[in-house]
Amino acid sequence: MNQGIDLQSRFIQSLSDLGIPAGAAKAIWMPLPLFLMITVATVGVLVVVWLERKISAAAQQRIGPEYAGPLGVLQPVADGIKLVFKEDVIPAKSDSLLFTLGPILVVLPVFISYLIVPFGQNLVITNVGTGIFLWIALSSIQPIGLLMSGYASNNKYSLLGGLRAAAQSISYEIPLALAVLAVVMMSNSLSTIDIVDQQSGYGILGWNVWRQPVGFLIFWISALAECERLPFDLPEAEEELVAGYQTEYAGMKFGLFYVGSYVNLVLSALLVAVLYLGGWEFPIPLDKLAGWLGVSETSSWLQVITASLGITMTLLKAYFLIFTAILLRWTLPRVRIDQLLNLGWKFLLPVALVNLLLTAALKLAFPIAFGG
Repeated sequence: MNQGIDLQSRFIQSLSDLGIPAGAAKAIWMPLPLFLMITVATVGVLVVVWLERKISAAAQQRIGPEYAGPLGVLQPVADGIKLVFKEDVIPAKSDSLLFTLGPILVVLPVFISYLIVPFGQNLVITNVGTGIFLWIALSSIQPIGLLMSGYASNNKYSLLGGLRAAAQSISYEIPLALAVLAVVMMSNSLSTIDIVDQQSGYGILGWNVWRQPVGFLIFWISALAECERLPFDLPEAEEELVAGYQTEYAGMKFGLFYVGSYVNLVLSALLVAVLYLGGWEFPIPLDKLAGWLGVSETSSWLQVITASLGITMTLLKAYFLIFTAILLRWTLPRVRIDQLLNLGWKFLLPVALVNLLLTAALKLAFPIAFGG
């Protein structure tokens, strides 16, 4: 298999070739992942906020934003500027330390998770051997921040929203992790690069969605619940809890929640694309396509096209999933809290366990087809 080379190794090697010591090259690299991560995630949020506004408007047969820039593309920027300059209010009887730490704990793990997402074969910030395990560990921190925010606000609606958010995250984290473990078992690796490489060679027929259709559905449903997207937006149900754990927040603290929810949605869509839809792989194997067209695989321009197509395919697959999530928002009614928890514990958890055991059995019986 063709192993991806992470950006860190390439960057340090390039500086070493220029005569810069390895230690100095590593020191120069250290702030860059943070900058790259924040830039990519922020641009992703701005695009998705605009898409949500326009797709939602189309679903409701209206126009949506159109005056802030061409086709309203600057509307998310205007929203962000408004939140930056709004007064930051801390309730008088709240726990100010926990009140401030809550949004940070919610957003920080999601941003760090972008480190392991490969946008192309040679486009991953760091190729961690246990990348999937790192992401699962980081995502388990988020419920603590949500519960902390609800409790620290000293508001009964906020507390109820925080409790709901923690219960929802814990309920759906387990089926999600079991669905991912089935993919890890087939790939024999926790690295996102290896998981995509394992799906390569056969085009669309090699993608994990065909070998793990149940796992794909479990992962996507659980990811929507983790992102608190409709029909699973119980923690901030406006008709019941005002705004849930966000009720007492204003200014940039509220902005962090707002950004966090969209960053998490983009991250979930990217991970579904990587785990189940072949990541940067084209539906038709590019080496075979090049052979049919009589193009040499070693030509430099073909490698440039391959890299560009890889990024494009990853983003297109993620966009399709985001589009689906936005349509679901205006299609399905919100479920009750008991239905939400029953779906997680009584249905998705047993099905995810059976799927994992079935994957293990099929891997032993058909090792070639299931990555043995």
